[in-house]
Amino acid sequence: MSDNNASTIQVTCPCCGSILTVDTPLATVLSHKEPARPQPVAHMKDANSFLKEEATRRDEKVHNIVEAEKSKGKVFENKFQELLKKAKEEPLTKPLKDIDLD
Repeated sequence: MSDNNASTIQVTCPCCGSILTVDTPLATVLSHKEPARPQPVAHMKDANSFLKEEATRRDEKVHNIVEAEKSKGKVFENKFQELLKKAKEEPLTKPLKDIDLD
């Protein structure tokens, strides 16, 4: 039984949060466990606080996305500079043509 447990891994789905147990040698899903869903709002008082919390979460997500977009240009610039440095270090060679091989 211990060999079977060593060959399985548990993976959390980034989209829905469910937990998958995967058998790595067979590359198959052995089990699927859905995450616990929150209970629906029972009272109107709770609904108001729930909506405020959701608005706060939404604003945080938007803020994170905006910050990622702001830094995206810097990331691309760094990657470009790194690749440009590599290209300058490599010697320029003419590509071989089929006719040159004869």
